[in-house]
Amino acid sequence: MEYRIKTMNAISPAIYTQLDARYKVAADAAHPHAVLVRSASLHDAPIEDSVLCIARAGAGYNNIPVDACSEQGICVFNTPGANANAVAEMVLCAMLLSCRDIAGGIQWARTLKGQGDGVEKAVEKGKKQFVGPELRGKTLGVVGLGAIGLLVANAAVHLGMHVVGYDPTISVEHAWKLSRQVRRENSLDALFSACDFITLHVPLNDNTRAMIGERSLSLCRKGVRIMNFARGGLVDDAAIIAALGDGRVACYVTDFPNDALIGLPGVIAIPHLGASTPESEENCAVMAAAQIRDYLESGIIRNSVNLPAIDVAPVNKPRLLCIHENVPNVLGSITAAVAGFGLNISDLVNRSRGAMAVSVVDMDEIHARAQDSLCEKVRAIPGMKRVRLLGV
Repeated sequence: MEYRIKTMNAISPAIYTQLDARYKVAADAAHPHAVLVRSASLHDAPIEDSVLCIARAGAGYNNIPVDACSEQGICVFNTPGANANAVAEMVLCAMLLSCRDIAGGIQWARTLKGQGDGVEKAVEKGKKQFVGPELRGKTLGVVGLGAIGLLVANAAVHLGMHVVGYDPTISVEHAWKLSRQVRRENSLDALFSACDFITLHVPLNDNTRAMIGERSLSLCRKGVRIMNFARGGLVDDAAIIAALGDGRVACYVTDFPNDALIGLPGVIAIPHLGASTPESEENCAVMAAAQIRDYLESGIIRNSVNLPAIDVAPVNKPRLLCIHENVPNVLGSITAAVAGFGLNISDLVNRSRGAMAVSVVDMDEIHARAQDSLCEKVRAIPGMKRVRLLGV
């Protein structure tokens, strides 16, 4: 079978380490089975019925209409951790930029051009205006200890910083990798009040939007420095501007510039460079391509943002993949439909995530004449979103 993948942005050719000759990848792919996207917005673009999955080559996925995709039975992937090292390095850079005024010093030094032998004297006289504190001995608060937050926390420990973290949903894998010197805080309020630096590494959703606002800033130490390389909406612009104005915040470093922030004293606006490394772009592309391949060929789901994880073996016999609402009687109706065709179920997996569920039914065999009829029968089950028959 030939699979068609439509690209919405330039994608690293490293994807071909995961995709063989059966995959046709193009920006103008007609009736694609999958969409591979980086930053392009899909909110205003119609999604063809042929699309089975969308993979975001990056961690954030607010450029994808996830709810609409769920309604159409489309699996949406992201690539958490693929760009973690690139972003973590930028956070360390941001901490130094925020306290040593390196950017201001560089800009000032450019004004000395043309002073000839007087440059050295001017440097020694003027450098004191850019003095700032060291990182060693200061306290860093890391909000979110996923792939990026974990790397930042561990690196800060090695720089001699005291590190506190907050993540009530930290995974077992990340907990094992976290330095024992990172102290856990049980509340954001406690973290805000304890830190000289705060860095954000959480997704943007209804629970995290404007998490750095007037109230949280009122709890922070005077002169706190805040780094935001996650999503712009995590910080309330009006609140951070007010806090910069009265000295509660010494510096705000954001990777998400907007008109309200650009040029303000105390704001270092970086043009979304957190993951802009060739290594990161390649890692994201490779992970996204592998997720598309595994899903199209076998129904394996890893790193989906709208469907449950489905860890099954590569397909080697007829497999019915069903995406449906997480409501009673759907699974029973699926198995009854299979049994109604006299087919034997050799394995069955059913997983749910919120309002959505996925059922994977492996059968010993199915005759060609029954394939379409079985799929039609299952599609007619109330709450069913998408039905595919693999391995035939």
